[in-house]
Order: sequence, then structure tokens, then C-alpha cells
Amino acid sequence: MKTPISHILRKLKPANHAKIPSPPPHLFNLPTKFPPNSPLIPQNRSKTLQNGPSVPKFLDSVPKFDKSTQRRSISSAESNPAAPDAASVAPPSEAIDAGSSIRKPLSLWPGMYHSPVTNALWEARSKFYEKISSENGSAQSELIAKKPSASRTSILYKFSSDYILREQYRNPWNNIRMGKLLEDLDALAGTISFKHCSGEDSSTRPLILVTASVDKMVLRKPIKVDTDLTIAGAVTWVGRSSMEIQLEVIQSSEETSDPLDAVALTANFTFVARDSETGKSAVINQITPESEKEKEVWKEAEERNKLRKKRKGEQKKEINDRDMDKLNEMLSEGRIFCDMPALAAQDSILIKDTCLQNSLMCQPQQRNIHGRIFGGFLMRRALELAFATAYAFAGSAPCFQEVDHVDFFKPVDVGNFLRFNSCVLYTELENPSKPLINVEVVAHVMRPELRSSEVSNKFYFTFTVNSDALRNGHKIRNVVPATEEEARRVIERMEAERSY
Repeated sequence: MKTPISHILRKLKPANHAKIPSPPPHLFNLPTKFPPNSPLIPQNRSKTLQNGPSVPKFLDSVPKFDKSTQRRSISSAESNPAAPDAASVAPPSEAIDAGSSIRKPLSLWPGMYHSPVTNALWEARSKFYEKISSENGSAQSELIAKKPSASRTSILYKFSSDYILREQYRNPWNNIRMGKLLEDLDALAGTISFKHCSGEDSSTRPLILVTASVDKMVLRKPIKVDTDLTIAGAVTWVGRSSMEIQLEVIQSSEETSDPLDAVALTANFTFVARDSETGKSAVINQITPESEKEKEVWKEAEERNKLRKKRKGEQKKEINDRDMDKLNEMLSEGRIFCDMPALAAQDSILIKDTCLQNSLMCQPQQRNIHGRIFGGFLMRRALELAFATAYAFAGSAPCFQEVDHVDFFKPVDVGNFLRFNSCVLYTELENPSKPLINVEVVAHVMRPELRSSEVSNKFYFTFTVNSDALRNGHKIRNVVPATEEEARRVIERMEAERSY
């Protein structure tokens, strides 16, 4: 005869089972019904909620979502019905608020991958696209000359008062994330170039504007993440189908009142225009500098453009006798590591032992309005990998110093397989108080279906280490090449550094 399960459970139950005491009633002394004027219940529905409505009736009482009421204004031009046109969405006198679009839907933008600043800039650009019929539009028939002030745009980061915005840009050491700042610089340069190339005819189809190159950027002073920051720029030079946009990163301090001391970084972006239908180069609006300062900046940009063309046309120089001696000297030390590692210098390391890499698939959320991957996104990913490479090499958090000239060789499309390879190429130890770490990052665009791999970009970053780490006896090691190819890369980079 089988024993009932209930009988077994009764035997297993402890005889002196202690009763768990109930919590005091005052801990849960909550009203079962809220008063009609409670702030927890919308006033127009308090009675309905207390009486327990059916679901359909409750949903009918919820206000319908209206996108037009949810869009936050990012400038006085958007909130002013009498604003002349979208080109004045960010007037020179008023900066775009970097935190204005953090908490709003991104329904108008092609991708969801944006920093707070790119959110605000896409909102500004959307004003143009609401007026332009790009599919059936025609090419711009009449070019116009614009002043540099017409494209001037600025972004204001209210780091001192906007906690949410500050958290977006803070790294683990309470410094600013330079990668995100580079990404924002590219986004702002794109918006400025778009404003310059736009015409007054709404039937004109927009041009494809892409980042062609970025000049060397040197950080003049550290950027704080708890102090307000401004990025401002305008088109300073125009060719036939290319233009240069100069941007300044400005952060004032109490130590000095000189405006020049407030400029932490200057960046020069070159954009090129393509016809959205034919893909060929497109002629763009010219520029008419007026003030003496604008004319001086235009001449400097003209010289930089000539220098870029000269460097682009030059073939690789053969290594001279002096550089050949340097190459052999570097290789002699590298051969010790390869052939007699036990006798190698303890304060040196091979280039190949400093390498890191990462890979990613380019997703639709990372694309720009033309379906390509943002140049700023590539710069940010490259800088963050370079930072990690310098961190693993130095043993302490590195400090960004500069990024060398960047050329965008190949476009990166959605669906491409992107791989970043990084290494410490060489170090400069002449100044013990400020050693420099030079990191190379190479971006490869891979298409497995076609069995192809092409170099999209080469990035060169320079870092140093915190002075506190050096005072504690921390030392940076020398980096040596193991192959002739590595030695040639080092010499070419040193030569490029000397040419600036």
C-alpha cells in the first residue's frame, strides 16, 4: 500500500516550527486610495483610476503622443516662428546646447548611434532635410559666395551644471574622454560644411559631404570635465569641390583672462563634396572673407592646402645613408631580442610585444546621412584603442598629447568588417620629466565574401604619462623593431614628425 504524499510531508515538518513574526503595521501604513489632488495621479484621471477602469477606457484617456510637442529646441531660431531659414538654426551669437537632445527620441535621424552633441547637430540638420526633396531634386544651378560668419556654429557643453552630460564625457580618472571629443569635432565640421554648401532653393538635392583629412591636432592645455566647454568653428577656405573647416576647443580658466590662453585645441578638417546622383566631385559655394583676421586665416588655409597636395604627390623617399645607419642600429638591438633574449636590455621591448587589436561589424546605427560610417566614429575607436595600448605599455594612465595628420583613404560602409591594429611604434625619452609614447593604429576594411582587405585609415597618436607616476620611480621603456619593415615605419614616422 502506497503512503500518501501528504502523510510524508507531515512527518518531515518540524514539530516546533517557529512562526515568523509579522512586520509592524506602521511600516506599511499606506493609503489604499490616494486623495483626488494627489500629485501621484493625473488630475483628469484620478477618479477613473480609483474606481478601477477597464483597460480600453483607461487607454482612451491617455493623451496621444505628438512628436511635434516632444522636440526640444536647440536654438532660438527653432523656437521662433519668424526665423528666416534653417541655415540660421545656430546663430553665431548663440551656441547649440550639447545637452539639449539627450532625452528625446531620434526619429528623424538615420542612425541611433550618437553622442549628445551629434544628437543636437542632427536635430539642426534635420531642418534642412525637411525642406529638401532629395530624391527628385536637381543639382544646384547657381553658386553663391558666403561669408565665413554664415557657417559659424558653436556647441556649448555645460559641464559645470549638467550632471548627465558630464557623465557622458567622463573617463575613469575624472578626465575628459578625448575620443568622444574628436567624434564631436568631426560631427560639428560636417554640420558647418553642410550649412555652407546649402542653397536657398529647397528643390536642390543635397550634396554628399565626406571627411577627406584632418590636420595634426596638438593639445595645448589639459581639458577639464567639470568646467564649461565650447567648440566653435566656420568654413575658412574653399576650393572647387573641397573646403577647410577650422574648429577651436575653448575652455576658460580663472588663472588667465587672455582669450588665446582659453583655446585648448585647434583642428582643421578638410571636406570634399560629391554629387549624390553621379558620385562625381561637385562645385560648391565660394567664400568671401571680410575682416583682416578672416583674410589671414584664408591665406594660412591656402598654404596648408598646397602643402597637402605636395605631400600627396610625393613618392616615398629612399632612405639616405644617415637614416640607413639609424635603421641598422635599431635592428642590431632587435636581433638580440630574437636571437639571445636572455641578454636583451631589460629597459627595452620589441614593437610586436606592444600590439593590441579589436574588430567590429559596422552596424546601421553607426551610419551618417549618406549611409557611410562616421569619420568621427573611426577616430574615436582608434583613439580608445591607442589609449589602451599606451596604458598597457606604460603601466599607468596615459595623457593625450596630439594626433597626427589623418587621411581617409577608403570609405567604410554599413556591413563592413572593421579591424583596428595598434602598437607602440617608438618612444621619446630625451626629457625624463615628459616621456612621449607614439602609438600607431591601422584600420582595415575587410569583406570576407570578396576575400579582400584594404587599409581605410592610419592614425598616429602621442601620449605621455602622469608626472606623479614618474616621481614614484616609474620608467618608460625603449621600443625597438625586430624587422626591417618595422624599422622603416619608425624612420618614416620620425621623418614626418620633423617635417611639421
